[in-house]
Amino acid sequence: MRTDDLNAFLAVPERPAEGISLAVKDLFDTAGLGTTYGSAVFRDHVPERTATAVTRLEEAGYALVGKTNLHEFAYGVTSENEHYGDVRNPLDRTRIPGGSSGGSAAALASGLADAALGTDSGGSIRIPAACCGVVGFKPTHGLVPVDGVFPLAPSFDHAGPMARSVEDCAAMMGPLAGLEHEKVDLAELGAGVAWTALADPLVRARVEEAAGHIAGARPLAFPLPEGVTPVFMREVADVHRDLYAEHGALYGRGVAVKIERCLAVADEEYEAGLAARRRYEEACLEALTGFDLLVTPTLPFVAPPVGQAEDELRWPVIRLTFPFNALGWPVLALPCGPAEHGLPASLSISGRPGTDALVLAAGRALERALYPV
Repeated sequence: MRTDDLNAFLAVPERPAEGISLAVKDLFDTAGLGTTYGSAVFRDHVPERTATAVTRLEEAGYALVGKTNLHEFAYGVTSENEHYGDVRNPLDRTRIPGGSSGGSAAALASGLADAALGTDSGGSIRIPAACCGVVGFKPTHGLVPVDGVFPLAPSFDHAGPMARSVEDCAAMMGPLAGLEHEKVDLAELGAGVAWTALADPLVRARVEEAAGHIAGARPLAFPLPEGVTPVFMREVADVHRDLYAEHGALYGRGVAVKIERCLAVADEEYEAGLAARRRYEEACLEALTGFDLLVTPTLPFVAPPVGQAEDELRWPVIRLTFPFNALGWPVLALPCGPAEHGLPASLSISGRPGTDALVLAAGRALERALYPV
């Protein structure tokens, strides 16, 4: 085991292979290399098989250089981990790196890797990408395989790429999902712009300025979900029910509290949540009628300071990311300029299920417009 100054890595291979350096969230199994899922329950766990997503990237020339730290069992937004240390934000160590894929984002932002794998069940790729000023892509649900990845809430879980550019994320989606590149003209796209009024002033300004590069961008009243959370919580409970009963004393305090709340979700709450989720999916598809894409802030603020209670911080952080896990839509998080305290703002580009190539193409075009060479 190794702890970097950023607490980004939990384990590194003795002899990394040659290739594009790849950091892998320690939620993905890696044969012969310790895989803890961020928990003391699996402190000595060494898998026999490697997760399919990792294998596909290795076969395409990516070289695993380390397993990255995370919020325990991927259930948190700060990547503060009482078992293996807190991940630090390379941009400002007084700020959280976001979670739960905080180690992957920190490794990218600090130059410890050129590509990374993360998972996203409520924003866990996009939140750290926003906090650390890198790019993260949550594909359409089910597009990237999650076998060999410890689940959080299966119908909300996604695996996806993180990198320092949209181009590098898009390149990873080839081996991960067979996705081919598309080209788009920002002058020919229609994009709804939503939720900017919920953001801090400079974040709002950066997102709206960036959206202005899309000729067909205009404000859109896009709904936020209501009543869906019990579905997420029941799925978490089903994943952890037996494990927590046997090893609850080894769970970190913050995660244990959340697991116990999940175990208390009643059947009627769960059924009502399923119905609410169906209504939300229908409402969102209807709202996007006439638009190709949706542009929103990734977070309503820049990376929050450390030292805040994760339980209180969680909802404000996931408010604008969780909707797309409920929907299963593809979403790209892209830094869009300095905001409050000089830290980066991040915008999200999303689209209907299956429009992953379009979302990435729009992201590449917008990135070129924002950061011309």
